Amino acid sequence: MDVDAIRHAAETPVQATADDLPEVAQTLADAFAVDPHLDWFMRADSRRDAARLAFFQMLIREEGFPSGRIDRPASGGAAAIWMPFDWLGPLPITTELRGLPAMLRATGLARFGRLLAIRADMDKHHPMDRRHAYLWFLGVAPVAQGRGVGSALLRAANARLDAEGLPAYLETGTTRNVALYERHGFKVLSEHKARADAPTMWSMWREPGGG
Repeated sequence: MDVDAIRHAAETPVQATADDLPEVAQTLADAFAVDPHLDWFMRADSRRDAARLAFFQMLIREEGFPSGRIDRPASGGAAAIWMPFDWLGPLPITTELRGLPAMLRATGLARFGRLLAIRADMDKHHPMDRRHAYLWFLGVAPVAQGRGVGSALLRAANARLDAEGLPAYLETGTTRNVALYERHGFKVLSEHKARADAPTMWSMWREPGGG
């Protein structure tokens, strides 16, 4: 994997097509392998890696691709999924049912309640009083992390949103990512946990122009 090529391509990302979705799912599954929240709700056995990939495949197939915008370097290796404001809220029951098997495979029965708790906590803290773009996922292949690829995708998205006059919102689960997003104009709205034993989550907001 040519990291320099990925970083350069991330400066002018393209939108993913249907042919790109397997690579996008694999990239995000790899990028979130050590994410605190996925680690908390994902099954803890030998099937975890395969279940995590199936989980991202389901999310992208059912929601990310048909309803959102997936930006990626043309060379692959990173992806950002942006969802529209009006996507938020309860999903159609048919969508929930289609996604249920992948969610149960991802968590196992013992941790399914943790996933539901995180979803409820995210919904509770997500501001719904103003139209905005929601950064659902931003992930970079592990070999390319820390090399400016995520920042390049953020700069491109921020330029687009600034031109539209549209705020942005996201959640993150590490202080390192909080610092990254702050450098790109996001500010912490709240710090919260799904349960007492859950990892901390930060909700962040960016006004157009980074103000």
